[in-house]
Amino acid sequence: MPACPVEQLPDAPRYFPLAKGRYEVKPGLYPLGTDFGQGERDRQVFHLDSDFPHYRQVKQAARQEDSAKYVQTCNLTPPVEQAAVAFIAQRLPQEYPQWFRLEDHTAGWRLHCYLTGEVLDFDRDFGCRGTAYLSGLDALAMQIQEDLCVVSRTGDRHWVSVIHLCFPNHWAAQDKIGRSFAEIHAPVPGMEPLNRRGAALVQAMIAGPPMVRFAWGLSTDTELNHHPDRPGGRTFDPQCPCLYLRLERQVIWGLPAVEAALFFIRTYFRDVSCLRQDPMHHTALRSAIQSMSPAALTYKGLAPHLREILAWLG
Repeated sequence: MPACPVEQLPDAPRYFPLAKGRYEVKPGLYPLGTDFGQGERDRQVFHLDSDFPHYRQVKQAARQEDSAKYVQTCNLTPPVEQAAVAFIAQRLPQEYPQWFRLEDHTAGWRLHCYLTGEVLDFDRDFGCRGTAYLSGLDALAMQIQEDLCVVSRTGDRHWVSVIHLCFPNHWAAQDKIGRSFAEIHAPVPGMEPLNRRGAALVQAMIAGPPMVRFAWGLSTDTELNHHPDRPGGRTFDPQCPCLYLRLERQVIWGLPAVEAALFFIRTYFRDVSCLRQDPMHHTALRSAIQSMSPAALTYKGLAPHLREILAWLG
């Protein structure tokens, strides 16, 4: 099969999860495949689009800077790792047969990745062989536009066992790896009721059907990598206004056979200067910002510039 030119990739989907005009802290889980107006893409785990070269370059730059800063593991067992690798390696050719092909090869499996020109070899249990990457998960994460996490569980204890985070939104992988649901979300205002249900939510992630949810915030640039060591994205200049809706489409896929779940995070940007031209989008966005608590505004980095942003929105 010949390589498929990047130019044939579609444009990015255009989600707008603020239609109700309220900022809410809740699970907001929907079955994967729920109709959000994006057709077949609403049924897909992975979204590959015309921005793929840029996302790939940002991931490469992050790993070259310091792979340990963006890729972390904690008590990751071989069965969990192999199950996660197997899911991604098998799912990509199902969703994108024109860009990925998985073939039975000698003593294992071979995944042809036509967008990057890479060929990944795995053994029968989907352990990665002969690659310059840190692991099979690392190799596969470099073929997609999503960041990913793995949640593992043993008995009553659960923790994040993998974080591959090249597009951090003002948080660091090293601060979250190995932590429980409640520990990870403790800094988020309004999360207290959900944190008390952390074990039940993890149970739903592992044993329930595939789910999707959305998160959003505002940024003053379209930089994908906002690691805490990389300042920016939160200083609004009313004299030269730039504001973007930073969206995350989060897909959760359970791996109950190994007591784990995969969590994919795809980041998108939408230019607010365009959104405010549409009365529905403008009203919903302004209302959602105004519905935020003071603590949420501070957490999202909006508090210092709230007046200026609302004045600019009009």
